[in-house]
Amino acid sequence: MEKLITSIYNVIWSNWLVYLCLLSGVYFSLRTKFSQVRNLKTMVKLLLNGEKSEEGISSFQGFCTALAGRIGTGNIAGVATAIAWGGPGALFWMWAIAFLGAGSAFAESTLGQLYKEQHEGQYRGGPAYYIEKGFGETGFAKAYGLLFAIVTVIAIGILLPGVQSNSIADAVKSSFGLSTTVTAVILVVLTGIVVLGGIKRIGSAAEFIVPFMGGLYILMAVIIIIVNIGQLPTVLAQIFKGAFKLDATFGGIFGSTVAWGVKRGVYSNEAGQGTGPQASSAAEVNHPAVQGFVQAFSVYVDTLFVCSATGFMILMTNCYTTFNESTKEVVYNAGQAFTVDQIGPQYTIAGINTLIPGFGGAFVTIALFFFVFTTLMAYYYIAEVNLTYIVKKVTGGKSSKICEYILVLVFLAMIAFGAVKSATLAWTMGDIGVGMMAWLNIIAILVLSNTVMKCFNDYERQLKAGIPTTEITFDPVSLGIKGATFWEEKAAQGNNSDK
Repeated sequence: MEKLITSIYNVIWSNWLVYLCLLSGVYFSLRTKFSQVRNLKTMVKLLLNGEKSEEGISSFQGFCTALAGRIGTGNIAGVATAIAWGGPGALFWMWAIAFLGAGSAFAESTLGQLYKEQHEGQYRGGPAYYIEKGFGETGFAKAYGLLFAIVTVIAIGILLPGVQSNSIADAVKSSFGLSTTVTAVILVVLTGIVVLGGIKRIGSAAEFIVPFMGGLYILMAVIIIIVNIGQLPTVLAQIFKGAFKLDATFGGIFGSTVAWGVKRGVYSNEAGQGTGPQASSAAEVNHPAVQGFVQAFSVYVDTLFVCSATGFMILMTNCYTTFNESTKEVVYNAGQAFTVDQIGPQYTIAGINTLIPGFGGAFVTIALFFFVFTTLMAYYYIAEVNLTYIVKKVTGGKSSKICEYILVLVFLAMIAFGAVKSATLAWTMGDIGVGMMAWLNIIAILVLSNTVMKCFNDYERQLKAGIPTTEITFDPVSLGIKGATFWEEKAAQGNNSDK
């Protein structure tokens, strides 16, 4: 069974998925004329100016909720893994995929907003919704959307929560000697309190925790950079030379440099994978493109800020070892040598210990705890949105509170189980689910690319006309977009009030 699952994983997470993510990013970057650069000022402005309502959360809360799902163990262990197998140059390719991935993030989050619905006083949306509506509500479209929703509930709602809790339980036990059972109870109670409050409470919690922990983590990196400022030219040279096979030391692993940089970049920022649009759909905005711009910026924050923070802490303190992926032999030992078994958070811990001896383990563990906690919040919301979609399709439009409560219980049970048990197999199975989500979602946003561009061009047209961002409006009918019933009704209400 394990061999079968591993084989499926290798097929789904082959280089073809990496190529598809890159292709999607390049495609949307070209079609929007590199909007992720041209509209950077607009992204920040929209992020800070958003409003919330009884039905929706603010743009900033949507940004933080999506970022809660993006920022996780991959930002610490993932960066270390990329450097271990690809050398310093891998960091450049993580930056590159973030830059391109912002285009895919814009597309999926704009579509999420465009085809969202109101459900029991809250906004709901995401890939399952825009696949069905954007594809014309045909039998194929409904089956495609339902498949995405089922895969998402299994992967995000059942398999991956235990993996996240397992990583933090082990870290807490190692750093503070706290039993995994105690950590399990703490995680279950805290997560339960937040998720039972719905997207409003999840958004409020994310709005506080994400900027606080993310800011603290980046501050630690800045301090390390300042203390080791003399190493900065050397590190930057290693990054750029390694990225283009100009460094003889890492020249022999150039293929791994690109592959691991792209893989870890994609894995970390999740652009195009279909996890961000759910939180984007919950936001209260005056145009679908608003959340597209905001979520494109969240990719920058995840990779260019948080992942870079980890990368510079590791590289500037010389606390890493690079290995040949095929032979597992050491390619380069920096100031401190590591074994293959130590690839991961140990790199970051050692880097921080050079600044404050013995502090690295505690700091990284605390950072991991908050990163994991916020990821669990985002996971639950994504799972709930897709469960709601499934139930409505099965029952003919009716919702079920019982199903939602069952999901809460299963979700919390998986957190507790993962914290006290090994989650290796669940990790692989969860990755298969996330990989399937990525395949299904990226194909969908490419098919719906013309719809994305109609929204993008409409927003840019109004922006160039000098209309303030708070007064920009959206009417899907005038743009020839079908199926966006929420926005059709909103536009009709606006026209009636004008009369």
